[in-house]
Parts: sequence; structure tokens; C-alpha cells
Amino acid sequence: MTWSTREIAELAETTVKTVRYYHEIGLLDEPDREPNGYKRYEVRHLTRLLRIKRLTGLGVPLAQVAAMGADPDRQASVFRTIDAELEATVERLQDIRRVLATLSEPGASADVPTGFSGVAEDLRDNDRALLTIYAQLFSDESMDAVRRTLEARPNVALDEEFRDLPEDADDITRQSLAEQLAPFIDHPVTLELKDSAPRQARVALGRALEALYNRAQIDVLRRAQVISTTSRG
Repeated sequence: MTWSTREIAELAETTVKTVRYYHEIGLLDEPDREPNGYKRYEVRHLTRLLRIKRLTGLGVPLAQVAAMGADPDRQASVFRTIDAELEATVERLQDIRRVLATLSEPGASADVPTGFSGVAEDLRDNDRALLTIYAQLFSDESMDAVRRTLEARPNVALDEEFRDLPEDADDITRQSLAEQLAPFIDHPVTLELKDSAPRQARVALGRALEALYNRAQIDVLRRAQVISTTSRG
């Protein structure tokens, strides 16, 4: 019993194009031809085609299918590698599902990092943008500390005064606001970069602050930090 290219492709539930491609890359031996030039595939071709299909269905790349041959040790090594990759993929998908579940809760927001929806309602657009950048650069532990700080909200009125500070605020206004803010940063959050953060992370953060907050606000933060550091010393 022999089959044409179309017939063997149908039996294997694949396409003629795929069968021909396997011939091109050496995965499937070329069959003998009839006097009229048509290919005639035998059982061994069908078996090989089904094995290739099974391996690729398990995630084995075609290059690995060709290289692993019939060596049991080589096959086991390939399978272990794929299994490890699948485990990492499963973990990533589980993380995604946890995030989606959180975002599906009432009041959740996709504009802020996961876990910050509870404090996001009163945040302005620049604060939300900064949190997004923070989550990209800083460790989970650092982000937990930031969230706890925001949840505490030690002085709402002072927060609003800082947010409304105009860029042309005079020196007296800046110094007064810095002095009021200093006690609240007496124990500042220590932000640790992720291991995967790029080398330019700190520079990028500085540029983000300059883009998201006006010069008066940044000046107030610097003054408050100096006052806080001096008082601790």
C-alpha cells in the first residue's frame, strides 16, 4: 500500500506544503517515484511523519528533531529542556492570571501596578506614571514599601499642597513646604533596583522625575531630603 503526497498529508492531518518542507530540510526521506514521476509514500514514511508531528506538538523544534535521532540520552536531554521551559511558561501564565484576577476586582485600575489600586484613586496622572516606572525598575519588596507609605497617607493636605505647587513658586514658599515635608521623610523608603534593571535605570528615573514634576516640586523634595538628613545627623 502506497500513498500520494496529498494522501499521506491527509492521513497525518498535515499539509502537502509541510511534507515537502520536511523533505527540503532532510527530516523526511524522499520516497520512490512511479514511472509517471509521482511520489509513492510507504508505511515507513507515514510513521516518520507521525513521529515528527508528535515531537513538534510536544514543543520540540525541528532542528532538535533532526539532531536527536534515535539516541535515548539525547532525546531525554531535549525533553528535560522543554519541560523546564514549559514550567517557566506555566509560572508566567499563573502570574498573569493572578494579575487579571486582581484587575477584575471592583475599583481596580490597570493604570497602576498590581496592588496599588487601593491607593490609586487619589493619585494624579504624574504619580500614576511614576509608579508604573517604579514597578519596572524596583524590586517587589521596594514596591511593597512604597505601597505601605501611600496607604499611611500621613498628611493629605500637605500632599495636595505639594501637588499644586506652581513651577514659579518663590523661595520662601519652597523652603516652607520643604520644612513641612522633612519630618515625613525622616525614615525614607529605600528603593532597591531589580537584578534585571538596566545600568541606566537611575538616570532614567531622574529624567522621569524631571518630566513628571515641575522644577519647584523637585527643588522642594531636594530641600526636604537635606533637612531630613541634617536633622538625623
